[in-house]
Amino acid sequence: MKPRITVLTLGVDNLERSLEFYKNGLHLPTEGILGQKFENGAVAFFDLQNGFKLAIWERKSLAAEANVPLSPRSPTEFTIGHNVSSKAEVDQVMLEAETAGAKITDPAKDTFWGGYSGHFLDLDGHLWEVVWNPEWVVED
Repeated sequence: MKPRITVLTLGVDNLERSLEFYKNGLHLPTEGILGQKFENGAVAFFDLQNGFKLAIWERKSLAAEANVPLSPRSPTEFTIGHNVSSKAEVDQVMLEAETAGAKITDPAKDTFWGGYSGHFLDLDGHLWEVVWNPEWVVED
């Protein structure tokens, strides 16, 4: 296996509602919902940096495709990290997320390791961390 990930797919409960959150709330670029003519096929992709994509797909469709039982949500399985270039940008993204309907679980603050970060849950309970790390250079 090569050391790369090209798509991160999040299972969502309501595709249209989640599309609104990511497209208009967090301002991620997308062509909208594709694949609606196929059973369990409706999905939306968001273009991120370097060809990486974020996808949202209804949880029930994801479970059917992967042949696994539909399970309850769990925000503690993983976090999605969004690194930014400054403390001010952390605050800006956190405000955008909250305005779009996200639940702030950990308001932005200085961290024990010298950075600055905050956490929020998206509309489907996926845990995001918005973080500024003074040791990392973020390329836009």
